[in-house]
Amino acid sequence: MPESGDHANDRAHKAEDAGLFLGRAAKSFQENVTRAGPVALASYTLIGAILVLGGIGYVMDRWLGTSPWFLLGGLLVGLVVGFYELAKAVWRL
Repeated sequence: MPESGDHANDRAHKAEDAGLFLGRAAKSFQENVTRAGPVALASYTLIGAILVLGGIGYVMDRWLGTSPWFLLGGLLVGLVVGFYELAKAVWRL
């Protein structure tokens, strides 16, 4: 049995409303991802600074036989640099 005109129009409006909702949801998601990008990058910088500077300190300790002083210094400088970059990113928001 064919659908009546009103029922077909209702289904078309529901489909259109669902499409608008999905479009708004996708746009909102994209805006959130765009806003979160700098903070996510800063968090990776924090981790990278700790690993790289701690690794440099570890290698220097092994080479110079001064364990654990350069490692601790590298980790400390990595923390300071990483948190500074994270704070800069958060303050820009």
